[in-house]
Amino acid sequence: MVSLICTLQDHRDEVYWCAFSPTLLATCSGDKTIRIYNTNDFSELPFSPLSGHRYGVHCCSFSVCGTYLFTCSTDALTIIWSMATGEVKTKFEHPGGSPVRVCSLSPDSSLLLSGASDGTLALWDFHSKKLRKSKAVTEATVMACCFTPCGQMFVTGCTSGDIKVWDLDMKQLYAQRDAHDMGVACCHFAPQFDIDFSSVEFRLASCGQDSQLKVWIVSQHGAAACEMKLLHTLTGQSAPVLSCAFSSDGELLVSGSVDKTVTVYNASDGVLLHTLKRHESFVTACAFSPTLPWIATGSMDKKVNVWRIADRDSGQGAGRKLSGHSRLLVSDWSEEDVLAWLSEEGLEELVTTFTTNNIDGPELLCLTKETLASELSIESVGLRGKVLRKVEALKAELTGLDAPDEFLCPITREVMKDPVIAADGYSYEREAIESWISAKNRSSPMTNLPLPTTLVMPNRSLKTAIGRWTATQ
Repeated sequence: MVSLICTLQDHRDEVYWCAFSPTLLATCSGDKTIRIYNTNDFSELPFSPLSGHRYGVHCCSFSVCGTYLFTCSTDALTIIWSMATGEVKTKFEHPGGSPVRVCSLSPDSSLLLSGASDGTLALWDFHSKKLRKSKAVTEATVMACCFTPCGQMFVTGCTSGDIKVWDLDMKQLYAQRDAHDMGVACCHFAPQFDIDFSSVEFRLASCGQDSQLKVWIVSQHGAAACEMKLLHTLTGQSAPVLSCAFSSDGELLVSGSVDKTVTVYNASDGVLLHTLKRHESFVTACAFSPTLPWIATGSMDKKVNVWRIADRDSGQGAGRKLSGHSRLLVSDWSEEDVLAWLSEEGLEELVTTFTTNNIDGPELLCLTKETLASELSIESVGLRGKVLRKVEALKAELTGLDAPDEFLCPITREVMKDPVIAADGYSYEREAIESWISAKNRSSPMTNLPLPTTLVMPNRSLKTAIGRWTATQ
């Protein structure tokens, strides 16, 4: 079941794009502004709206932890905004001054890609603020671009209907001609990918003017070989499909169409689960929250709808399914949420004690043997131990579910403490990759190809992102 949470009606023109961070929702519009909302109550932030573009804003995207917001516009600018203050941090002007239609940030937030109306791409180094490479990749308008989850390749889609796969040097690895008749509107990779001894497989969603939503398998074999195979063609909408997005667990796929509908599919088998009909004009944007079971959709009706997906058994971000608090982080639990948890864990006898002491989520996480005994007056040693074991199990369970996939070492599948970049371009826990190299004779854990060097470099930006995320848990 999908229910409408709220409708945001602050934009004065068509809404072009929506994007979530763990705590914020950003929307951009033909009215030249970007609006930022707090996902706790969808109140607008004090520094919103952001006004720095001279023309309509086509696309917006958050850095992995939501520290920065990237926006691009017909004015040929891609602007980076601080989400702490709303201030402009950097402006990138597209080479040649062509209108920028789409932008995408690499998973480790180190590279920024922008695509323009003249068919050119620009790849920027975010940290040094320098242009890494620019190239004309098509004679048509670039309407879509996105990085693979590993950050070593990206795809582009254009109004000619082609989808192309590129490496970071802008060398074309593969071209799917006429992927969508009459043009590609949007592309999005599922966060998860599969690895075997010889290849890496990614799932890519694309949509276009042919009224179709397609799911592709993009396979990389070695350093240069790449191919695309069509997995599903989804025809749940009757007019051009303008936007698409995977959920953070890769289980769901959403799309918005000119027929004013929003469709939600099971991404694995392509089964249509829901058709939503609350917009009054073309649905131009859709996005999943990375931490909550929410979808945001934007439309030419100038409105943004926020929807809640209920009764899911897995995935969509933080937390397990518990009555009263659903998928909230433990640190966001109310006192009522804690009481619901006590009942589900068979600790009903503590409900009165926890109620009297106003124990909410943050207080629950801080419980110790001493506080249980002295402040909550729980005399039973066994009961105190049981509570602490339940709390520790809850922390472990939710931490594992919350962690973005890019924070997990591909070898250990644990959150990295000292991430490093190996010669294959992937990030690993330092101790794990060094042990792997020693035991596996310099082969890459991701591609199984020989590593040109055993040297590794600290991934400081990823370590910072993990640190910020860990601090919120």
